[in-house]
Amino acid sequence: MMRLLLPATLLVLAACGSHETPPAANPPPAATAAPAAPAAAPATSEVEQATRSQESGAEGTGGEPGNASLERIAGVAGGSALPAGKWQAGTDYNVLVPAQPTSSGPGKVEVMEIFWLACPHCYELEPFLQGWLKSKPGWVEFVRVPVIWQPMHRAHARLYYTLDALGRLDLVQKAMDTMVKDRNMMLGESDEDTERLMQKWAVSQGVSAADFANAYNSFTVNANLQRAEELTSRYRVEGVPFVVVNGKYTTDVTHARGESRLIELIGDLTAAEHHR
Repeated sequence: MMRLLLPATLLVLAACGSHETPPAANPPPAATAAPAAPAAAPATSEVEQATRSQESGAEGTGGEPGNASLERIAGVAGGSALPAGKWQAGTDYNVLVPAQPTSSGPGKVEVMEIFWLACPHCYELEPFLQGWLKSKPGWVEFVRVPVIWQPMHRAHARLYYTLDALGRLDLVQKAMDTMVKDRNMMLGESDEDTERLMQKWAVSQGVSAADFANAYNSFTVNANLQRAEELTSRYRVEGVPFVVVNGKYTTDVTHARGESRLIELIGDLTAAEHHR
């Protein structure tokens, strides 16, 4: 199994979207990042790449198309269905061509958030999302997908899907608190060590150790991980949090210019889709 070699000096949280990297507290000297490992060591370079690139998952994937002409080509609701002058394609959001299929049923408009449990910007967006979820229309279906770029993201995605399989998504906020506030990434030096750390944390939250182990290694969790990896690639996710509306529009906090405006944009895009 791939080892998650994660020295404590490499677990400094950086920005996880298209934002400036916040200054780390007591940043380690570059020369001491991984003194015992070769420069090309896969596990170490993966972590360094994630932090250096602001948790960016892909290189050279190119930008996503997004303008009024693409809206016409894609046959989507477009700017004419949005509040006049408020949002601009290519600036506040991008248009996907071709539009991607969703998992939502007829009459539903899907909003997908691609996120990372340990992402500070996902953490900042969380209260805004939770407030929106309490008031969103019934025809809007919210779906969360954990991003998968590197082994550490896969490990955190496995924890998320394990909690989902256990019916304990109420613990997602606590997992984010642990990783972002407490800076406890729950990652060991191997897959087995990581599982033990995550199981210990789950038990501290009232989950049975046996139930956790069964879910953690289940077919359902493995299938969900494969799908999350496919969606990360399909949508060319380069930063999180990343929002996809009905498989047709993509946006984020930076494009919308703030968390509150992102929630407003989601509301306007979903309404435009619903009334098409």
